[in-house]
Amino acid sequence: MPETTTVSTASTGLAAADYFEGYSVVGLLAVIGVLFVAIAFGAGRLLRPVVPTPEKLLTYECGVDPVGEGWAHTQVRYYVYAFLYVIFAVDSIFLFPWATVFAADGYGATTLVEMFIFLGFLAVGLLYAYKKGVLTWT
Repeated sequence: MPETTTVSTASTGLAAADYFEGYSVVGLLAVIGVLFVAIAFGAGRLLRPVVPTPEKLLTYECGVDPVGEGWAHTQVRYYVYAFLYVIFAVDSIFLFPWATVFAADGYGATTLVEMFIFLGFLAVGLLYAYKKGVLTWT
């Protein structure tokens, strides 16, 4: 019996060594990546000229000199359009798993009904946004 214990302990030690070897490769790549970024930033800092002038210290915005205050009102409607796009893009991702389940045997009618319920919720949300005037471009 002591021989089997020795063999199992040796095989366990070998498996653990293989396990940690995978992590050591990932750790080495992480260290190399951090060093690469640090060396690139350090070289940039050493090689760039540092000549501050009043023009360089101004806020630069699209080639136009800043005029007035730094506070400005932002139109929310653009964010609403972007938000609606993201909602419908993410919801459309759910159509792909549905299509694979729909093709499986025995799930056809159930998944079809579930998808129409899902699309109904999306349609109600879109109709609500339309009725509230969110989709009108002013």
